Amino acid sequence: MKKILLTGGGTAGHVTPNIALMARLRDAEYDISYVGTYNGIEKQLINEQDIPYYGISSGKLRRYFDLKNLSDPFKVIKGLGQSIRLMRKLKPDIVFSKGGFVSVPVILAAKFCHVPSIIHESDLTPGLANKIAIPYAQKVCCNFPETLKYLPEGKAVLTGSPIRKELLSGNKENARKLCGFHNDKPILFIIGGSSGSKFINDTIRGLLPELLKTYQIVHMCGKGNIEEALKNTAGYKQFEYIGAELNDIFALSDLVISRAGANSICELLALKKPNILIPLSANASRGDQILNAQSFEKQGYSVVIEEEVITPEKFLNLIHETYKNRDRYINAMNKSSMIDSVEKIFCLIEEISGSSSKENS
Repeated sequence: MKKILLTGGGTAGHVTPNIALMARLRDAEYDISYVGTYNGIEKQLINEQDIPYYGISSGKLRRYFDLKNLSDPFKVIKGLGQSIRLMRKLKPDIVFSKGGFVSVPVILAAKFCHVPSIIHESDLTPGLANKIAIPYAQKVCCNFPETLKYLPEGKAVLTGSPIRKELLSGNKENARKLCGFHNDKPILFIIGGSSGSKFINDTIRGLLPELLKTYQIVHMCGKGNIEEALKNTAGYKQFEYIGAELNDIFALSDLVISRAGANSICELLALKKPNILIPLSANASRGDQILNAQSFEKQGYSVVIEEEVITPEKFLNLIHETYKNRDRYINAMNKSSMIDSVEKIFCLIEEISGSSSKENS
């Protein structure tokens, strides 16, 4: 039985692609373990998968001045020692990393212990943690064709992001009953991220009287962002967060309006859902969502509009226009080579771990 060590943490986006891979790895009878931080979001998500979880010390590597920059390197060094001990204890055949700062000592330990590793970079340009780890990995998977030029030649593989199989098997009627919707109007699904987006929430709610003339709306608005005055509005259903029902909601949706996190938009691609992306502005991030969104627009998968240029009239017209031309975006997504990302990455894991086993035999 082959052994694989998965790592990645800090946000759900550094964990859910690993979870998507687990089903395929289990089918192939891999022995799976996971390394994350002591109490990060990854611990809860992985414990729900009934996978052995090992917490290590982790420090954030910052590009800006912070007093924690003085202490965090020692946390990374401690995490490296812990990771080396785990490599020797678990003896994995391969390590697969989804990034985040906890993954850096794990990849370094894998190199030290002669264990091959594969890294997955979600965003169009590599983040700092992956930049540090990439020289020590055998292969680097990525989501965007543009990312290939930022990665070492011979290491980069365009795979897309692993998507949970169950996401593709939603039930429209379950979602219709959950929302109390009829089948006489198309469905808009608004996603502002797990914590919600005040800008998107306010913009959509300001347009509700006009939007509800044409559409029914599912709105994932984030924790604490339910608008009580709109709770009984016909054709408008609010959720703080959508868990197990997400598959069904996606199945029901005709058009999705979303932020442009890499994993989220790769899910839209896999589901072939026409979409409008409103990327997080460069003032609130390193600008990765803007680049992600621009790539999807260039490939014909998405319509992109930035917060700074949105007006109610312009946004309303854009929604109508995108819905009208939805088949154009579906056709472009159908031609994508990144649909079966789980299988592509699994085959890469098999290839790299198989080559390593031969070398060590």
